Amino acid sequence: MAKLAANMPDYERARATFSWEDALDAEIDGLPQGGGLNIAHETVDRHAAGPLADKTALRWIRRDGRIEEFTYARLSRLTSRFANVLCELGVDRGETVFILAGRIPELYVTALGALKRGCVVSPLFSAFGPEPIRTRLTKGDARVLVTTGELYERKIEPLRASLPGLHHVLLADGLSRKTDVLDLARLMDAADDRFEIPPTSPEQPALLHFTSGTTGEPKGAVHVHRAILSHHVTGKIALDLHPDDVFWCTADPGWVTGTSYGILSPLSIGVTSVVDEADFDPRGWYRILEEQSVTVWYTAPTALRMLMRAGAEPRYGRDLS
Repeated sequence: MAKLAANMPDYERARATFSWEDALDAEIDGLPQGGGLNIAHETVDRHAAGPLADKTALRWIRRDGRIEEFTYARLSRLTSRFANVLCELGVDRGETVFILAGRIPELYVTALGALKRGCVVSPLFSAFGPEPIRTRLTKGDARVLVTTGELYERKIEPLRASLPGLHHVLLADGLSRKTDVLDLARLMDAADDRFEIPPTSPEQPALLHFTSGTTGEPKGAVHVHRAILSHHVTGKIALDLHPDDVFWCTADPGWVTGTSYGILSPLSIGVTSVVDEADFDPRGWYRILEEQSVTVWYTAPTALRMLMRAGAEPRYGRDLS
């Protein structure tokens, strides 16, 4: 694709003239009829109702290499289904929905669907051990947990008795013979794919992230729905995202950067995001960069050092232009 002009060609001028209120007016759509501001509307529904409806929002690459695409319209329907699932379960606005899963579509659908419902969303890093998970579920007053059968039986079931506030566990893959869990797919199939986002205050809590806990117990940090303004503006300015970009963020949504810039920021701008389910692999990463024609790549210094240690051989023959 032809290189587009930078979103911020003159830093000094932008710094001198930038206003968050002006950005709010220019960049954020807002809910209809003065209904406030909701992250799920800004990232999904407003695109699904416009010219980007049939554009790919998420391009999921499975561990086996197969690809499944989710347009903005499809993502809107699925997230509405999950919002309705929460309503059917009696989950109220303001209650916390935790998600413990790898980079699978259900993570993205349930996070955005919970935001539609007005719940607080807290993604957890799937490699956490049981104790870090218990600490976060307790501090965050978890009411709902979305996870997989394998993670539930290995990490959650031993903790369940110590989490009396955890009313519902929904398994994304339905793989469990336990009776105290719910099959997410079955609930989704029975749910309506239409959901009207209720009025949402910009200051209503939306996201709950935790510090890593390296200097003590993890501390929770709440982000409100108005935070989507920061996600959107920094995505345009710092990442220089344009609607025609193919964007790949390698950060796990269990960390704040993987939620902010792996889910919310690119979707708010209307780009196509690549989601790789597999673990780090130099050959696989170079293949994705080439085959998906990635134009903006957001990764970590640690990952780049690992690629450097792998040497040049894994990228031989790859067109990374």
